[in-house]
Amino acid sequence: MKSICIKTNNASALSYLLDELYFSELKFVCFSQNEFKNYKNIIIHYYGHDEDNFIQNVSNMLSYFVIDELEEYLLKNIIHQNYFYFDSIEKKKILDFCFDVCSDDFTMYFNKKFSCLSSSFYSYLKEHKSIVLTGFIYFRLKKYFEILDDIVDEAVNNFIIEKEYLEFISLLKLYIGSQPAKSDVVHFVYFKDNPILLDEDMCRISITDDFYEAKYLSDISFSKNDYVLNTLLNLLPKKIYIHLVEHSIDDFLNTLVLIFENRVEICTDCNICSLYENHGNVIGNYNDKKSHK
Repeated sequence: MKSICIKTNNASALSYLLDELYFSELKFVCFSQNEFKNYKNIIIHYYGHDEDNFIQNVSNMLSYFVIDELEEYLLKNIIHQNYFYFDSIEKKKILDFCFDVCSDDFTMYFNKKFSCLSSSFYSYLKEHKSIVLTGFIYFRLKKYFEILDDIVDEAVNNFIIEKEYLEFISLLKLYIGSQPAKSDVVHFVYFKDNPILLDEDMCRISITDDFYEAKYLSDISFSKNDYVLNTLLNLLPKKIYIHLVEHSIDDFLNTLVLIFENRVEICTDCNICSLYENHGNVIGNYNDKKSHK
C-alpha cells in the first residue's frame, strides 16, 4: 500500500484538496484528515496495484491547486518584490496585464505551467511519503517561478507601453486644446496602405513627411500613419470625417478618436465612402491640392 501525507496549515488548501478527493473518481483510495503538533495533514492511502498512476493523479491535483488557488498570490508577491517602486494602483494594473498575458495564449501557458508543476510533484512524491506543501512550493518549484517571472516581466513591459501611450495621448490633447483651429473640415479616407486626406472642397491634401515640421516624436509608431497624424496636427481641423471604406477600426483610428475626441466623426456610408469603396484608391476625380496653389 502506498500512502502520501500532505502537510499544510493553509485552510483554503485543506478545503480545496479535500473537495477534490471527495469528488474524484480515484479507485482504491481512502483518505483522512489529522491534526498534529505543527501541521494539519491529509493522508491518502492507495491499496491498488498501479502506484505510478496514483502518484501522478495526486501530483496533478496539487498542480491544479497551485494554479487555481495560489498563482494570483504568487504573482502579487513577485510584482511586490521585483517592482516595489510602483505604487499600489500600478501594481494592480500589472497584475491585470499578467492575466492578459496568460489568456492571450492560454493553452500554451497553462500546459507549460501544469507540466512543470506536475513533473516536480511527481518526482518528489515518487521518493517521499510526505510533503510540506508551503515549503515545497517556495523551495522546490524553481522552474515554475521562472515561468511566473517571465509572465510578470512581459506584463510590466506591456504596462509601460500603455503608460507611455496614454501620456502621448494626453500631451497631444493638451496641444490641440491650446491651439486655434486652422481649418474647418478634413476628410480622412482610410486605407491602411495608402491613406488619403481631402479638404472641404474635396481637394487632396499633401501628407507631410517633413521631420522638422512634426508636432510629435514618439517611439509609438503607426508607420505611414505617423505622417497622417502630424498633418492633422498641423491643420488642426474643427471636424475630421473618417471614411471607413474598409469597414474596420484599428489601433490608429482609435488613437485619432482619443486625441481629437468630439472633433471626429466616423462615416461608412456617404458619397466619398461609396466612391473609394467601389473604385479603390481613386484620385483621378480629385485635383491635387498643390495644383491649386
